[in-house]
Amino acid sequence: MRATASPPAPDDYPAMDLPNLLPHVNATLNATAMILLLYARVMIAHKRIERHKRAMLAALVVSGLFLVTYITYHYVAPIFVFRGHGWIRPVYYFLLISHVVLATLAIPLILVTAWLGLHRRDARHRAIARWTWPLWMYVSVTGVVVYLLLYQIYR
Repeated sequence: MRATASPPAPDDYPAMDLPNLLPHVNATLNATAMILLLYARVMIAHKRIERHKRAMLAALVVSGLFLVTYITYHYVAPIFVFRGHGWIRPVYYFLLISHVVLATLAIPLILVTAWLGLHRRDARHRAIARWTWPLWMYVSVTGVVVYLLLYQIYR
């Protein structure tokens, strides 16, 4: 007779409630914004203005959804402590702090850049977008890296 393995106890699985689900949603939204930003950059480099516009509007929507889920997460979840030690600890906190500070600064810059682009104030849009795009990309990339360090690698 062959022994059958018993199913894992319910405590072996993390609960899929809002505080446990939202970090994964947030990372997915950040990664999606990053891909849309890259696509939009390629499109504008090829002078595909309508595709650039659609990709940037999609990135704006995705980032807006991220902001809503991020605020929701911090409202409903306890503080999650970073468990890494050694050299990674200051790296993590540098990424986290720069991510939060630059994300806060990026929000008005993104909104102004989008408004200028939608109203076809192209010269001003391009001048500001030269700063906005790399800042937004940095925030999206570091959001994913912070998620990986906090919830996947050092959990």
